Amino acid sequence: MKHQNFVILALGFVLVFGCNNESKNNDNSTVNIESIKKNMKKKEVVYQVFTRLFGNTNTTNKPWGTIEENGVGKFNDFTDKALNEIKDLGVTYIWYTGVPHHDVITDYTEYGISNDDPDVVKGRAGSPYAVKDYYNVNPDMAENVENRLEEFEALIERTHKAGLKLIIDIVPNHVARNYQSLTNPEGTTDFGAEDDTSVTYKVNNNFYYNPGEAFEVPDWQNGYLPLGGEKHPLADGKFDENPAKWTGNGSRASKPNVNDWYETIKVNYGISPDGKKDFDELPEGYENEDYEAHYNYWKDKTVPNSWIKFKDIALYWIEKGVDGFRFDMAEMVPVEFWSYMNSNIKIKNPEAFLLAEVYQPHLYRDYIKKGKMDYLYDKVQLYDTLKHVMQGHGKTDNIPPIFDELSDIEHHMLHFLENHDEQRIASPDFAGDANRGKPAMVVSATSTTSPTMIYFAQEFGESGAEDLGFGDPTRTSIFDYGSVPSLVRWVNNKAFDGGQSKVEELELRDFYKRLLNFTINSSALMGNYQDIHLYNQQNTEWYNDKVLSFVRWSEDEQLIVISNFNAYNTYGFELQLPEDLVKKLGLQNGNFELEDQLYNQYSSTLKVDEVRAQARIDIGPLQSFILKINQ
Repeated sequence: MKHQNFVILALGFVLVFGCNNESKNNDNSTVNIESIKKNMKKKEVVYQVFTRLFGNTNTTNKPWGTIEENGVGKFNDFTDKALNEIKDLGVTYIWYTGVPHHDVITDYTEYGISNDDPDVVKGRAGSPYAVKDYYNVNPDMAENVENRLEEFEALIERTHKAGLKLIIDIVPNHVARNYQSLTNPEGTTDFGAEDDTSVTYKVNNNFYYNPGEAFEVPDWQNGYLPLGGEKHPLADGKFDENPAKWTGNGSRASKPNVNDWYETIKVNYGISPDGKKDFDELPEGYENEDYEAHYNYWKDKTVPNSWIKFKDIALYWIEKGVDGFRFDMAEMVPVEFWSYMNSNIKIKNPEAFLLAEVYQPHLYRDYIKKGKMDYLYDKVQLYDTLKHVMQGHGKTDNIPPIFDELSDIEHHMLHFLENHDEQRIASPDFAGDANRGKPAMVVSATSTTSPTMIYFAQEFGESGAEDLGFGDPTRTSIFDYGSVPSLVRWVNNKAFDGGQSKVEELELRDFYKRLLNFTINSSALMGNYQDIHLYNQQNTEWYNDKVLSFVRWSEDEQLIVISNFNAYNTYGFELQLPEDLVKKLGLQNGNFELEDQLYNQYSSTLKVDEVRAQARIDIGPLQSFILKINQ
């Protein structure tokens, strides 16, 4: 989350085929190779969906519109048909964004839910990262608010029935300024409920305080007013918080700046204001230990109260059938907490999918190895570099070094081109054309063994052009009520069949469907990787820095991937494989057919002789080939 103001190579992946497909067991019956293949790990694909926008077909999209004016999507909009269509896109996990009950401006007092103050709420629908109650769900998305938790539990069941797994957000760094749970399980209490507010810090306080000082609402800038200036009984420039608590991004000011995360309060993990850690640190070498060792390490340790609260929250949702979490701004929380938290989760569900937002590359290995994260965003390296190339500024030469630098943790670096924080590809400030994302999507999805993530309506080329109030155009707003135009057309009055979609939207979705389904069924994409781009840059006439190529292979599949990032030019050249790669692939002298796996409409011939292996490639603007070598 950027608050909008502002993988050890497939470690342990082994092809268990024995010597060959004719292996026998002790009773001389043939080993069931198909069942072995079925249990092999394959690529994962995460579909991030902003839950309250997905099923909303109201097209009013009035700036600062109310829930009655602009509408809202519901849990029940994820019907069996909708979920099956998402799965058929080539998805294995769905990330329901914005599920925990966060601050909203809609009045739910008749259900015992207190009103939220617009002075400390971003937008009218509220930030999903200002969580008010971790033990319940956003009332906006329930048909019957009293049964909102049961409606989400039913969605969990439907999701699993469709053959999908699901993750939700946990935001450990901060909570809403008015955190109050109505449905705490027995034995749990609210954040801050037992805090000693007379001191700035105590190890078991959940928050940091400024004793003797009251919180003050920020001074608004650039014409901003809560709710766009609409009159509201609580929009009075005041919020009662005494003593003032530190703000979510770490600001210690009792009156935070408008660019601070003023709607949230920082959670204390047992780190004093001068940086002292009041908890045990992991012993030397624990980065090499598994989650069970980490779990056992913490069993007899006293840990800060905030650690226990968040661990209890995570296990509560695991118990309800949630299959994992996306952890917001994980790097703002000490890695020791993640060792404790994630090992507890993995003991409960060893297959839990744990994805974290970390933006500092020098911290990646600590959060993976010590913090026991499964996956981190590959934002500041791969995403940023691909974006630069897609915009026509950067060279593809800058991409292979990223894979080299992250080779020891490549499996753990989740790839994406869109998410709720980033601009839409089709927006004018990004690429201005969703088709420019095609070559980058192929590279993102096929270059490593890591999971791929797409953001809902990315497959339709959504541009995020709507100005809905607090959120900025170019991104689909996460703060306002509204709908997503290209998605509304595909939802087609809840038929979920693309009946109103534009031809170009269906064509783009077809591209994503072909690509993603190929990736989740390819053994080569969970196998070996070798760059051939830099070799061809040096040795191949007409090959250039707007093209990228690499090879992926396993025991039973060999692929050459080539993408052209240029939106205007077709390139033709004799693509070459280096001699060492020819040996690794076991290619003997002769001719081998190359067949494209995306559209099955392109083929070429790989010619191998004593000194070289090459194939004629003619690749059009924004075109990609996944060429299978038929041996």
